[in-house]
Amino acid sequence: MTHHLVSATNRSNARKMRKAMTDAELKLWNEIRAHRLMGLSFRRQMPIAGYIVDFACPARKLIVELDGSQHASPEVAAADAVRDAKLEALGWTILRFWNDDVIRDIDNVCQHIVIVAGLADAPAPQTEELVP
Repeated sequence: MTHHLVSATNRSNARKMRKAMTDAELKLWNEIRAHRLMGLSFRRQMPIAGYIVDFACPARKLIVELDGSQHASPEVAAADAVRDAKLEALGWTILRFWNDDVIRDIDNVCQHIVIVAGLADAPAPQTEELVP
């Protein structure tokens, strides 16, 4: 993987963000750190292309972003879309989860990450049997 220069400001901001993680970020980090999630290697608050992403798995070119309620505003959602498009153009896949999803349903969040990383198949859809 090619390394890119990271500005001193971005490097400093990433370090500060690692020390001030949200509850949702800390909960997810405890599940994915140290290769705990199917052997995937994640980095937190990683600078990529002028942005600082919440979590990145460079080997799979996978980014996981955790969004709080501010991301529901049209302005922030538009900025997120531009950011995602730039990162996707560099070959990254971006997964976004609401903080609340991580806090309430960490198992399904992790399962989705594993599926997108290509380490598991998606579960078959549930079908109801019709009773005659």
